[in-house]
Amino acid sequence: MFENLNWWEIGLLLLVALLIFGDKLPNVITDGLRMVRNLRRMASNATGDLSRELGTDIQLEDLHPKAFIRKHLISEEEQESLRKPLQKMFEDAKTDLNGVHNDLKDVAQAVDLKGAAKPATETATTSAPAPRRSFDDYT
Repeated sequence: MFENLNWWEIGLLLLVALLIFGDKLPNVITDGLRMVRNLRRMASNATGDLSRELGTDIQLEDLHPKAFIRKHLISEEEQESLRKPLQKMFEDAKTDLNGVHNDLKDVAQAVDLKGAAKPATETATTSAPAPRRSFDDYT
């Protein structure tokens, strides 16, 4: 949940929460945790009710429409028959991209070899490239 925040930002958020809520902060945290527990209990009760009504074992992840159809309405043979043409196209594209990748690596190595073969005096006398002109320079 907080993977995008570093420790300083989390500390700053806690300080702001302390300034806003003051002495009520422990009560606010307790109420928030109670709400999360109630939401989890409601979700587990809903999945239990659905499992009883449908007569199958349903997990919370199965409630996604694609996962529900894949697990309960389509057999494994039908899944395989749907997947087979796409799998072949994927394998063909993968081999083509690997070939292009290898060709690009060969070109990059050839360029590196040419750059290493130049004498040091020649590279020292060449001037720096001209600065790139931006769109604003032309308008």
